[in-house]
Amino acid sequence: MMSWQDRNVFVTGATGLVGSALTQALLAKGANVTILVRDYVPASPLLNASAPTSINRVAGQLQDQALLERALGEYEIDTVFHLGAQTLVPVANRNPVGTFSSNIEGSWCLLEACRRTPTINAVVVASSDKAYGASEVLPYTEEMPLNALYPYDVSKACTDLIARSYAKTWELPVAITRCGNFFGPGDLNWNRLVPGTIRSLLRGEAPIIRSNGKLTRDYIYVEDAVKAYCLTAEALLEKRIQPGEAYNFSGAETPYSVLALVEEITKIMESPLTPHILNQGIDEIPDQYLDDTKARQTLGWKPRFGIQEGIRETIAWYKALLA
Repeated sequence: MMSWQDRNVFVTGATGLVGSALTQALLAKGANVTILVRDYVPASPLLNASAPTSINRVAGQLQDQALLERALGEYEIDTVFHLGAQTLVPVANRNPVGTFSSNIEGSWCLLEACRRTPTINAVVVASSDKAYGASEVLPYTEEMPLNALYPYDVSKACTDLIARSYAKTWELPVAITRCGNFFGPGDLNWNRLVPGTIRSLLRGEAPIIRSNGKLTRDYIYVEDAVKAYCLTAEALLEKRIQPGEAYNFSGAETPYSVLALVEEITKIMESPLTPHILNQGIDEIPDQYLDDTKARQTLGWKPRFGIQEGIRETIAWYKALLA
């Protein structure tokens, strides 16, 4: 397998759930990692007192193209993982302009900085299953059109298309990943389903479901997501795939409804509590799940963690955190 030893890597979104895990995995592989940090997040394992001292930290935001060009050039970056984004659907619905600025403008600024940096050999751009929009035909395959409608979904579809444009127009070595919903240890956004449910149950409170509970989704454990990103980058660096290709990554053989996932967590935690379903009308796609055959055949992708195993690992982490 390709070695990451001493490879110069740049990660955006490094203080988030997947970005943090990816950064730590790259450090463990021997890479020289530089991260872009917009806000100071005290709870982030990359920014608190116990954070690795070997990480280079660049303070700034994705929309600052000059800053990005300077960072990529000065640190002689070879590989870029672009995970930085405003990722919360309710926030996007309340503040679409901020989401569009961060996710769309931020992406073109980063890609343009990469295009103008001669040391770049691979760029992995994190899109999302939400870029596909609603579809009567499921699971999604990579050949399906991107028909996003809602603000967050549109921002990821635009990121996806811009990345492919840079690959096809300027031969930028970029690949796109489309994953389902992430979960796992380290997620401190309590508005998300998994951490919010676990915290409520640990407090002896009924978990809250904002929707009607019937939305179905793909869920992918954080360590499997890290594996997906690394496999994609390695394939680009080894020139086993063509720039501009997109790859689906699914963490489960079958999708879970929101209610089913909450019930799974409740069962594993042996709680008698039942969820409180708000049934609020929200702009979200009813059903989403992915066909990851292309990634399995082309990249050698296979998730290690099933939903139940991932949930057990996640619960154990939150129990230790909130004890």
